[in-house]
Amino acid sequence: MEPLALVRDAPVFKKVLIANRGEIAVRIARACRELGVSAVGVYSEVDRGAYFLNYLDQAVEIGPAPAAESYLNGEKIVAAALASGAEAIHPGYGFLAENAEFAELCVARGLRFIGPPAAAMRAMGDKLSARATMQAAGVPTVPGSVAAVEDLAGAGTEAERLGYPVLLKAAAGGGGKGMRRVERAAELAGALRACASEARSAFGDGRVYLEKYLDRPRHVEIQILCDQHGAAIHLGERDCSLQRRHQKVVEECPGPAMTLAQRETMGEVALRGARAVGYSGAGTMEFLLERGGKFYFLEMNTRLQVEHPVTELVTDRDLVIAQIRIAAGEKLAWRQEQIAWHGHAIEVRIYAEDPEHDFRPAAGTVAEIRVPGGPGIREDRGISAGSRIPFEYDPLLSKLVVRGETRGEAVARLRRALAEYRLYGVCSNLPFLQLVAEQPEFVSGDYDIRTLEGFPRGSASTDLVRLAAAVAAARVHRDSGAGRFRSGASRWRAAGRERAMRPAR
Repeated sequence: MEPLALVRDAPVFKKVLIANRGEIAVRIARACRELGVSAVGVYSEVDRGAYFLNYLDQAVEIGPAPAAESYLNGEKIVAAALASGAEAIHPGYGFLAENAEFAELCVARGLRFIGPPAAAMRAMGDKLSARATMQAAGVPTVPGSVAAVEDLAGAGTEAERLGYPVLLKAAAGGGGKGMRRVERAAELAGALRACASEARSAFGDGRVYLEKYLDRPRHVEIQILCDQHGAAIHLGERDCSLQRRHQKVVEECPGPAMTLAQRETMGEVALRGARAVGYSGAGTMEFLLERGGKFYFLEMNTRLQVEHPVTELVTDRDLVIAQIRIAAGEKLAWRQEQIAWHGHAIEVRIYAEDPEHDFRPAAGTVAEIRVPGGPGIREDRGISAGSRIPFEYDPLLSKLVVRGETRGEAVARLRRALAEYRLYGVCSNLPFLQLVAEQPEFVSGDYDIRTLEGFPRGSASTDLVRLAAAVAAARVHRDSGAGRFRSGASRWRAAGRERAMRPAR
């Protein structure tokens, strides 16, 4: 990938502290190394000896396993940065990445925060504030309430005005948490209680508002880059519509449903919204796109996205290096017309979770990992054989990203790569991803945010499939020594093995 083409007005940093763990810590450390910047990391007690530490020039232990006492403790992280001689902090995603108070703390202690200004984070972090700001900037928003609902009566009045179905959303929410779809008035009271409770638990803020529920839109986001001197560009879209419980499963660029005209229009609207809050750095404006072409602002993620590699592979631009250079005060040298999109890229997220038991997180130790290879394959991971997967943190293990000259080529490459991927010792969602990659809606690109609801739609039950499942389970048990897979034909593994036993075409 070619180096970021920026005009230097200030030297890049000598040392950057990475306030994160896992695969994103590895990703940032690699970018630092390419820039000649020393990478300092932090780790909790449970992460002592973790894979990502191998990519750091220096590492500081910051506390016990609970995130509140380590990766969410801004004072400890800033102290580690100052003690190590770091000049800047990169928060990655999650943890403190969108915490305005942490950004202000960094600046107050003389450190650069590799992210947007705290004021921009605050403006876009609260959903109600963000909606009002975007409406004032002329950005279309989903019809909804202008303020938080105070009680059931107020929620009922607002729902009747909008018309059922409606979506209850946490005002301080994100990541798909604090959301409930309400189909009819009789469901409103229970959904309101549950949504407010989840919002208080997840964000410390129980405020809830309503939006009109759109029927089967696509979830499309626009990647933007803004420097500190007023220049701003977008790098096109990512389609993130394939979701499970509002959590992204597959992301791709370009979007299968997007036209060049839609990209230009949506990109310009995204930049208008970013300028309205004085944004700088990398960020993502998220939209809901209806089949007729109308789109509405959903939210802004004021950080690097998990799915940023698909944009990097199609535009040949390094977004992490861009973040670092922008935070150092450099000017963007690219003009919008210099950004081009080549080929097609798709990403899937590999999690330590058990599809057979409602996708609950799975802890354990990785016995063996064999990753796919060949042209057009990128794998960003934070684990290796022997890695311990703790319960305390997000169970993301790896991101498998493929690129092809066409979408059809990328889909075929993804299916081949998933078939090659081997992970023993911990449960993972690999069987689920293999099934998703086979679905006609995914292969054709004709999907939306509800496509994976109730997936899979049935379970395999033939004697042949049961036999194949038993043989495969016994082989995995023998090879891994972990005894994690049962010999019964679960709906995930049975369906996957039924596919594997079909005659080659």
